[in-house]
Amino acid sequence: MNGQYVPVEVHRSDGNLVSYWGNTSDGLKEITNYVTDLLNIDVSEVRASKESFHLIEWVNRRQKTPLKKVVYMDWGVIPSKDEMIYILRDCTTLSEIDIRSDDPPNFRFSGNFRKIDCLDICHGQWVTIDNLLTMDGIVINLKKSTLTNNDLNVFLKHWLSGGCPRLKLFCARIGSVDIFRVLAGLRHNVVRVENRRDYNSPFGHKWTLWKGYDIKRADGVTATVSYQPPGGFVVAVWPETIHNYN
Repeated sequence: MNGQYVPVEVHRSDGNLVSYWGNTSDGLKEITNYVTDLLNIDVSEVRASKESFHLIEWVNRRQKTPLKKVVYMDWGVIPSKDEMIYILRDCTTLSEIDIRSDDPPNFRFSGNFRKIDCLDICHGQWVTIDNLLTMDGIVINLKKSTLTNNDLNVFLKHWLSGGCPRLKLFCARIGSVDIFRVLAGLRHNVVRVENRRDYNSPFGHKWTLWKGYDIKRADGVTATVSYQPPGGFVVAVWPETIHNYN
């Protein structure tokens, strides 16, 4: 491959080609160069760990087309604050950021978020209401969140007043949801919904909404606010769409 002798075998169970390199990072770069040149395509997605973090910037430098998706996944190693800030603020992507790792101790993100169509954060303890109010996303999914019922109330009022205008789906796992506190001050704009509804988001998230409360923005756009036990909170904006905006 590119003048190098590379041992290759076919994987017994799935039939994939497996290559062996003395340095896996160099191997990934060589394979990427070979395949993209052969097929005349660009890289659309990078899945990186702390060890391979540098490959995100390497891919962005080698092609003009921005990445569509970056997944940072490393359960055993905590990313640095600089790495987290790079992913959230500086990493050039068209659509999706997915962070599946612990957050750095006492991590805080200041300033406005850049436009991220789909933001998935597995450990969202660090996300504050101030962070949330600066987000401009289509799908926002926060797990292990420390947002409070009052924070969610502020976010709903923000959306009703025209904030986060592109939002289609917001999900947060916060542990304890008091729907009456979440809807405080909004009761005049709330319609209780008893029937089950299925909701599909543009980036593959699917929810079954068992009951809920519809709220309507001044422009006529309706969202369903639903508590999803245990500790789940969902805002689904209608109409649903499966178009991923890419």
